[in-house]
Parts: sequence; C-alpha cells; structure tokens
Amino acid sequence: MTAYSEKLDAVLQNVDTHLEASVSRLFEILRIPSISTQPTHAADCRKAANWMQNELEKLGMTADVRDVHWAAPGHPMVVGHHQDSVEDDNRPHVLFYGHYDVQPTDPESLWTAPPFEPRLIEEPSGRKVIVARGASDDKGQVMTFLEACRAWKQVTGSLPVRVSVLLEGEEECGGANLFPFLKENATELKADVALVCDTSMADRKTPGITTSLRGMMADEVVIQCASHDLHSGLYGNAAANPIAVLCQALATLRNADGSVTLAGFYDGIQDPAPATRAQWSKLFPDDSSLLDEAGLSVAAGEKNYSAIEQTWCRPSCEINGISGGYEGEGFKTVLPAKAMAKVSFRLVPGQNPDRIREAFRAHIRAALPADARVTFTAHGGSPGFEVSRDSRFLAPALQALSDEWGVPAAMVGSGGSIPVAGEVRDALGLDALMIGFAQNDDRIHSPNEQYGLDSFHKGIRSWVRVLAALAEAG
Repeated sequence: MTAYSEKLDAVLQNVDTHLEASVSRLFEILRIPSISTQPTHAADCRKAANWMQNELEKLGMTADVRDVHWAAPGHPMVVGHHQDSVEDDNRPHVLFYGHYDVQPTDPESLWTAPPFEPRLIEEPSGRKVIVARGASDDKGQVMTFLEACRAWKQVTGSLPVRVSVLLEGEEECGGANLFPFLKENATELKADVALVCDTSMADRKTPGITTSLRGMMADEVVIQCASHDLHSGLYGNAAANPIAVLCQALATLRNADGSVTLAGFYDGIQDPAPATRAQWSKLFPDDSSLLDEAGLSVAAGEKNYSAIEQTWCRPSCEINGISGGYEGEGFKTVLPAKAMAKVSFRLVPGQNPDRIREAFRAHIRAALPADARVTFTAHGGSPGFEVSRDSRFLAPALQALSDEWGVPAAMVGSGGSIPVAGEVRDALGLDALMIGFAQNDDRIHSPNEQYGLDSFHKGIRSWVRVLAALAEAG
C-alpha cells in the first residue's frame, strides 16, 4: 500500500465537502461559448483555453496555451505538466486528454434556456442534472479529472502519479491539427498511459472502460448514365436510369442474413472473449435494451450477434444519403443523368480501411451495366482501436471504478470513433484508457445537453480512486 492509498478516504471526503465549489468552477467554463466550428467564436475558444491554463496553474502545473498551424491555423492546445518534489519519482506518468471546444447550439429555439447559461435542475425522477452546451461533451468530463487532482493536492500536497494534461480546441471541428501536434511534441508528451475522458458509462449504474472503438471508411459514389437529364416519356425503358442502377448496386452490399458481401470484409477480425460477451449480455439482456429509445426493437445486422454486439464489436455498412433526379415540390417526369450516394463502413480492429475502400469500389464497378460510369470521392478512413489486454493499468483502473460504484466495472466497446485513441498510440506509442461518465440521455450535440450531478460527483471520486490505483500499479 502506498502513502496515497492511506490518504484515499480523506481525499474522497474532500471531494464531497467541496462539491459545490467544483460545480461553480464547471459553471464558469460552461459560460464561455467556445464553438470551434464557427469563426465568430474564435475569441471565445481562446478565452476557454486561457481559462483552462489558469486552472492548471492553480493545480501547481506549468501550463501554456499553444497555437496550432499544421493543417490550418486553428484553436490552440493547452498543455500542462505537474511538477512534484518527489525524491524517488518512479511513479507512473499519465497523459490526460480532453477538449474544451463544443458543438454549435442550433436550433436554439429548442433550448429551454440559453445554452451558455448553465442551470442545475431536478428531473421528475428526482435526479439533478446540469444543463448547458458542453456540460457532458466535454467540459464536465474534463473537470471531473481536474477536480480530482485538486482534491489530492488539497489533502496531500501532491498527486499519486506524474500528470501531464493536453486539452484540445478543435475536437468538434475535425481535430486536423492534433496528430501533427502530438508528433512534433512527442518527447515532451511521452508518458506511460493516456487517459481519455470523452466516453459514456455502460448504463446509469455501471462504470466502464471503453476498450475498443470502431474506425471508419467513407466514400461518395456518383453514377452517370446519359450525358444529360432526359424526358422519361421519350427515353424511359431505353435509357439506363442511374438511380435504379445505384439502388441495385447498393442492394447487393448485404446478404439476407445481414452480413456484408464485400470480398475479404471479415478477414482478420475476432469476436470478443466469451466472458466479455456474457458481461454485455447482462447489461443488455435483449435487443430492445438498446433499440427502444430509437423506436425500434429488432437488430437489423448479422443474425448471430445481438444489437449491442453489432454496434460494439462488429463492422457495419450503412447508406448515409442518396439523391438524384428531381427532388423539389410537385412532380417532374425526368430521367436523371446522375445519382449519388454516401456510404460509410464502421471498422473493427483487424480491418484495413484502404483495403475496405478498394473492395467497396470493386464491388460497385462489378455491379454496373453498360453505359453506366462511376466516380468515387473519399471522405476519410481510420482503423479500429483496441486497448491491449496486457496493459498493466487496465485491471487496477477497472477495480478502482468497481470500488467507487459498487458494481463490477465493464470493459465496453463503442460503435463510434474517437480519433485521439489511435493518434496517441501512433504518435506516442501509448495505450489509452477511455474512462467517461456520460449517459446515453445526455443529449450531446443536441439542444438541452445535460450532465448528471451524480455523473460529475462520482466522476471526480472515480478519478481520485483511479489515480491511486495507477500509483499502486507502479
């Protein structure tokens, strides 16, 4: 047992005692409209960065705001390092990542109050929630970690582990500068493990560490047949219809059992361990557990996998948009010259996005009849991500979360993509423990975004325990 473990109860008590002050600080940063996608809020993004720098300095860190310029001039990074006067400092070194920028607020007419005037309200269930843009994604999550560090400092004067902090200002607008920033500053940012707080709990009562993420490959497809739009009475039947050609080609992307038909699509991927599947089954005992809130009940993907498995650990193929011909009011008997579709594939570890793109394009070309021509436009590609099961920090962090929440913490997957996890691995050689306390009903990216006061409070307490556990891991 370390000296920090012996102080754990006192630090947790400090968190409870000073919760109101922690909420007050969160409200301060929530009032800054740091919308990274809108140029009119560039000054607000810098204001938020300066606020974060000031908070890191209050925690005894050397911190600065750094301009970015690689992909294009953008919103700055905030970097901080905690300097402890520990003689034998062989403690683990963690790099904490979060982002201070937020999504736009439109449509503002659907907000029940101004989005940058945070409120603490009580739901009909009695649960208290913080309502504001950025409350959950990601300012509230970032502040759980900083408040945990504050509690350790107030009680012990130091932190259980060596801590560096990296806060991004462009996560919500693509994050194009993050990877080159990581590479250029790799020596400074090198640590033993990265900690990312931008994910959700398994459910309201079950904490989790996201150990796998799906990657992405997206393509835009344009099929052209005739040289120009035609009169359907004069040319119908005789002229190839690109909308029909496109629909027929897209319809061949899945088999009747829901599996994807691309050649080699499933090569190299593995199912999760039986114990992991059993844990997920307890959290989501039937498909409606996931699909009810979307007004659905039956999983539409591969027949041998549950709905949660289809989103957490299986690759997907989805048509995200399709258009062509006359789409205005009324009716026009046109036979269009072109039709377009946007298709994306969520990828799991073991799949190569470049190979999937090649297979998709070959599949579409093979489905085309005479007189049909196709062009493709790539819209990005990234591989899936999985935390190494050999990480010496994974088990201690899971146990720390279990101790705080009183139920076994889950190793969960995510159907979405969090690019930073793969980027810190590629640029810094680090595994990323993705520990977050958001809920599925937090309405991130939507009007009336919220973050439960319980998520914020127990999130701080969880990080207190995780930091102590990582110190024990050595």
